[in-house]
Amino acid sequence: MAGIEIEEAEKELMEAPKYPLTMDEYKKTLKEGKLLGLRCGACGEVTCPPMMVCQRCGSKELEKIEMSGKGELMTLTVINVPPEGFEGPYIVCLVKTAEGPWIPARLDYDISKLTPEVLGKTVELKEGLTLPGDKYSAGERVVPVFKVVE
Repeated sequence: MAGIEIEEAEKELMEAPKYPLTMDEYKKTLKEGKLLGLRCGACGEVTCPPMMVCQRCGSKELEKIEMSGKGELMTLTVINVPPEGFEGPYIVCLVKTAEGPWIPARLDYDISKLTPEVLGKTVELKEGLTLPGDKYSAGERVVPVFKVVE
């Protein structure tokens, strides 16, 4: 018989390291208004959204943490012509979190008042927005939504 025996495969699965933060758990807590990440036990850096290894050093020694939800608005763009199934306009941005990682998000802000001065402002997590799946995706997804702290 080719490959490994069932008993060997089951033993490998039992000995495999357990992933501390699944994407399902990340999305579920984001819907509850909480931002989770992974702190590396080797270098101390935080990875978010969750990945299998530390973004800095590649270590698998990761621990789930609740992040502050605060950060700095680094860049943004206004989507005036949205993809099929979405309503525009809306703002897509990159937020440098207080813990370090930059994460893609939406920005809850009045587009008619949007100026370049908003860049560099402090932002905080407002909610997780559930976006429906379409014919090009693998189903619904959840994205963080930040608001500017005035």
